[in-house]
Amino acid sequence: MDAVRVALLREVLAGTEWPAAARRFAGTLRSSVVPHGGGLLLVGTEEYEPWHLAAHLVDESTWSGLPELTPTLVRHRVEPGDPAHLAVGLGRIEAAGRGETLLVVVPESPGEGLLERVHDARRAGATVLSLDNGDPEVRGLAHEALSVAGGDDVDLDTVQHLVSAAAGENSAPVLRGRRRLRDRLSRLADQLTAPPPPRW
Repeated sequence: MDAVRVALLREVLAGTEWPAAARRFAGTLRSSVVPHGGGLLLVGTEEYEPWHLAAHLVDESTWSGLPELTPTLVRHRVEPGDPAHLAVGLGRIEAAGRGETLLVVVPESPGEGLLERVHDARRAGATVLSLDNGDPEVRGLAHEALSVAGGDDVDLDTVQHLVSAAAGENSAPVLRGRRRLRDRLSRLADQLTAPPPPRW
């Protein structure tokens, strides 16, 4: 989802808790990974892989100049011919420890196997964050959770868009050369959308 669509989404959700809640959660995510130089692990359930969130975090990482936001997507099933970035299995969670962040995305029941691995990672010192459906076991394991219940006015996919966008934009400026790419794009957008000068 591009910046214009995220802005429109925030406008539609103005007056609800979601834009501010997503920014708070994104701030926690950022403050968990940036000081450690990365170590972000992203995992879903057996039925739901958060590859879309992974792609958005990679984009935000690039645009914001924060490589620490780039996640490692952890998958329940890895096939022999999978490319390297899609070949990280659940064993990676078992190896997680201090200085690493585990972001769990669970729109439905996570299953006992995943919960046990997340619990072990937390005991080993990993920070656990969750985007979930309000499952009490998941929330009980998370240091920080953002839950979307069935009766809410948004779904978990929408919240993932808000969180990934906020993760990149709330960062302190990272200077690259004279001006950041995002600053240059912002100036260009302002120039392109400005009304034409009056002709006298």
